[in-house]
Amino acid sequence: MSIVIVGGHDRMHCRYKEICKKHKCKCKVFTQCPADFQSRIGSPDLIVVFTKTVAHKMLHVACLQAERTGAKIKHCNSSSACALNDALLEHFACKA
Repeated sequence: MSIVIVGGHDRMHCRYKEICKKHKCKCKVFTQCPADFQSRIGSPDLIVVFTKTVAHKMLHVACLQAERTGAKIKHCNSSSACALNDALLEHFACKA
């Protein structure tokens, strides 16, 4: 399973990756918007958006890419490790 995390805090980058690894997922983390953001997202299974810490442009691009690829989008108000963990647990519970 592949996950893209959009938004969040720079200092939490490694923590986000650890949490995804614990859930046996590959992940890409974008806390800031790179120049070629749309092409770097790829086609993940799930896009987690931290709504309080995301730029509007990044949110717009992530939504368009999810529409094109059929990825699910999960919005989280908080950009904490617990919020990401809960989002992944909820996603896997829905799939089971």
